[in-house]
Amino acid sequence: MVREALAPRPPRSRGTLLGRLAAGSPRGKAGRPERRREGVRGGGGPARGPRPDLPRGERSVSTPSPEPPGAAGHSQRYLGWTGYHSFPHLLVLSVACHAVVCCLLRSAREGSANLLPLPSNKSNHVQGYCEIEARLAPSLDFWTLSSENLIAVLPVDPVQENYVRKVKNCIFSIAFPTPFESRVRLVAVSKEVLEDILDLDLSVSETDDFIQLVSGEKIVSESVPLAHRYGGHQFGIWADQLGDGRAHLIGTYMNRQGEKWELQLKGSGKTPYSRNGDGRAVLRSSVREFLCSEAMHHLGIPTSRAVSLVVSDDEVWRDQFYNGNITKERGAVVLRAAKSWFRIGSLEILAHYGELDLLRTLLDFIIVEHFPSIDVKEPDRYVDFFSTVVSETAQLIALWMSVGFAHGVCNTDNFSLLSITIDYGPFGFMEAYNPDFVPNTSDDERRYKIGNQANIGMFNLDKLLQALNPLLDLRQKQLAAHILNRYPAQYYARFRKLFKAKLGLLGEKEGDDELIAFLLHLMEKTEADFTMTFLQLSEITESQLQELNIPQQLWALKTISKHELFPTWVSKYLLRLKSNKNDSDSERRKRMITINPRYVLKNWMAESAVQKAEKNDFSEAKNGPGAHDVNEQSYTWSRFVFSSKYFGVLSRSILPLRGPAMPHLLLLGPKISELVAHLNLGATNSEITLLFNLT
Repeated sequence: MVREALAPRPPRSRGTLLGRLAAGSPRGKAGRPERRREGVRGGGGPARGPRPDLPRGERSVSTPSPEPPGAAGHSQRYLGWTGYHSFPHLLVLSVACHAVVCCLLRSAREGSANLLPLPSNKSNHVQGYCEIEARLAPSLDFWTLSSENLIAVLPVDPVQENYVRKVKNCIFSIAFPTPFESRVRLVAVSKEVLEDILDLDLSVSETDDFIQLVSGEKIVSESVPLAHRYGGHQFGIWADQLGDGRAHLIGTYMNRQGEKWELQLKGSGKTPYSRNGDGRAVLRSSVREFLCSEAMHHLGIPTSRAVSLVVSDDEVWRDQFYNGNITKERGAVVLRAAKSWFRIGSLEILAHYGELDLLRTLLDFIIVEHFPSIDVKEPDRYVDFFSTVVSETAQLIALWMSVGFAHGVCNTDNFSLLSITIDYGPFGFMEAYNPDFVPNTSDDERRYKIGNQANIGMFNLDKLLQALNPLLDLRQKQLAAHILNRYPAQYYARFRKLFKAKLGLLGEKEGDDELIAFLLHLMEKTEADFTMTFLQLSEITESQLQELNIPQQLWALKTISKHELFPTWVSKYLLRLKSNKNDSDSERRKRMITINPRYVLKNWMAESAVQKAEKNDFSEAKNGPGAHDVNEQSYTWSRFVFSSKYFGVLSRSILPLRGPAMPHLLLLGPKISELVAHLNLGATNSEITLLFNLT
């Protein structure tokens, strides 16, 4: 593939976006770039950091295999819920500097993305969004991205050459995607994301411009591709500089509702933060991320979204199981969207290097952009920010656990400050109920097992507080410490309410905690399927339970009924259901079915899609495992179908995700067997409550 050399450019005006980047703007203390980009291929400096920016299980061959030892978390048992999520429609961001960018950004040297010249919309610059009709754009000619909202406030690395290095005093580095050398094929696109979030007609995905954009071959003219600098604690150990080692933020998109979404390519080539990595993602992990992010959204879990998936014939070598068996895989790129990609590690790196002015700048930016209920002029704004993140992180983990989801790599660099699920790596959905379930085969210490996720949440929040402390006075530090100490009670209160909903329980009754724990104990002992147990409790009638007459098709309940204590639990459950006021059996079942999903993306489903994709059968990557074409119209690239038909209908009305009165959540601390041991021994409620602790 022939690439154009970087052509000489006309003098820049300091009033333009790239002109400010080139000449140096006084707005950022760290300074702005003072020389033009010489190309994305750099001098190949020494790799930094303990690990490449690759998920565990997808490390490039040149990477050392040993992992830093992490402190094993205390064993905790697990409870959860499915809940709320809904995103409004989105639209076009208008930018004033289109003509300037078209002049300044030319095709880069070999290995860099080319410019995708897209006409700009006529804009209302005061309002900051395009005044166009509320309809889907029929082509990319009516659609644009911008990086202005980020780099107008947050400093960019003055060094624009693309080589691995230690970066300081900035939030982003300019880094252009590296196109694949072989043929690129678009194999899946999310129709819902394309239309409801990006306001693009599905037919746009059939165009060459779209394929070039989502594969990293070309960039939108008004966008400056960025790699984010962050650090983090990985497996309990400070890992120093990490950053976007194989991801490029290609711009921010604003919808007609005024909501902004940041679009990021994953697997699109090296950046200054690639360390020992090759900057690529393979088809295997990309299919899993594409499927899981959309499945999680439809399960009601806050998450990044997947726009598209492209695959190439470029060779990428991986030792998937760290057993010395290096295999050749195909490179792939996922275009994903999130309201923000800032994470706990975004703040940690600044505090670690004493860049406190920049830390304050970034925090204020995040508060203004994403926490509108917090007044950025208030002296206690960082305490309020921390309080919100603590509450929403507790909520997110409770939501994960409610559907049996284990993230797999809960490092601080993978924990979103907006409390959404990001960075899908070696994740997994639990099948048979097992609080020790670990999807990450390289997590030898089982630090990130599903039953320990709430503990890890507190560990990560403590690291966030440590990053905030340099900006807090003594009184504020004491307030923030008190907020962190409330995390266990917050998490448990939310968990308890959600799990009661999964069982169809109304109101507050003494003994609800024991009833929930008792059921999980039986599930653990019989290895009953987690998802199907709750679904089938939604389907069975009270009379069938009373008679212990479980139909054969309710196989998960059949499994759990083999335990000798199952009749005891049924008696307690039926007695509790009778205390539901103004309720009936049919209403209970209807209510539970709207809460408990029928399907989650279990490993065998994801593996089925991966195995078919590796044989160039992308039917399950496009439509979801086992999904059928429910639309008579056939599209070239198909639709991505994750509806309630496949992943359950979830309640959107129980608890809102954001708001001034955030619901409180928690975790069941002890082993289920320890709690159940108290149930028939006359243990008091206070004695049982002592077991609900984070250690």
